Amino acid sequence: MSEHVLIPQAALAAVGRALPDGVTLRRLREDDLEAAQALSREFQWPHRVEDWRFSFAHGLGVAALRDGQLVGTALHWPFGKQHASVGHVMVSPRMQGQRIGQHLMHAVMAGIEDRTVLLHATAEGRGLYERMGFDIVGEVRQHQGLAAPAQLVALAPGDRLRPLGRNDAKTLVALDARAAGMPREAALHQLLAEGETVVLARGGEAVGFSIVRRFGRGHLIGPVVAPDLTSAQALVGHWCSRYAGKFVRIDVDASSGLPEWLEAQGLPRVDTVTTMVRNGPLERGPAVDGWALLSQSMG
Repeated sequence: MSEHVLIPQAALAAVGRALPDGVTLRRLREDDLEAAQALSREFQWPHRVEDWRFSFAHGLGVAALRDGQLVGTALHWPFGKQHASVGHVMVSPRMQGQRIGQHLMHAVMAGIEDRTVLLHATAEGRGLYERMGFDIVGEVRQHQGLAAPAQLVALAPGDRLRPLGRNDAKTLVALDARAAGMPREAALHQLLAEGETVVLARGGEAVGFSIVRRFGRGHLIGPVVAPDLTSAQALVGHWCSRYAGKFVRIDVDASSGLPEWLEAQGLPRVDTVTTMVRNGPLERGPAVDGWALLSQSMG
């Protein structure tokens, strides 16, 4: 990650004094990731160790331990100098009810208190986040299943889908920053290098794109950036057809119009989370929207 915002050691020590007996906090380390993946399986999260490595590479985390065993995590991802997202907040079911999640959140927010911070909350965590100053701004719906060839989407005259070009990266990173309301250059460059990308071109200019990559049980579509719903459908439909018969997941804004279309494509909704922002709003740019998340944790 190009710009770490380090969690002050004093913050870890301060919350540590109030933790239940035998529980300590420290920075999450790379050698924790297999244990973190195993813990996430207790919540039926599909993340592979490789998915945890992607998250860890671009963020900074806190680990809660008891008797040397990982019992909780929380990560944040600083984007630029003014934004961040928070995710991977979890506490082992056997340790819940002891306010460990609250301690993890206070520790992971240390150093980013003045930024505009995005997170996606489960029903169980929403109350804590509201008490910490996060406001509800929307809802995200997770759709997944075996992809089927998408219905043909008619693009506007002059628009077309094409493969990623050698000189597209700078433009696509800028489009993503405008759509997300925060710059995510390092993460986007890794996705462009390791995933598959299709570009929406208009008059020779890239005006949208979508990326698919290996994730969890199959493939994850996202981010999807496009100027309108029809273009977003074409960008998503491209991957549904490309991966027909294979397991596909996509996380989309509930009010975007995509959930209803995804249901019609045979990708049912399986979960819903609440979008929350602290020190908001996110300032998203004109003429382009984010139609699918990079990931539910990172936004």
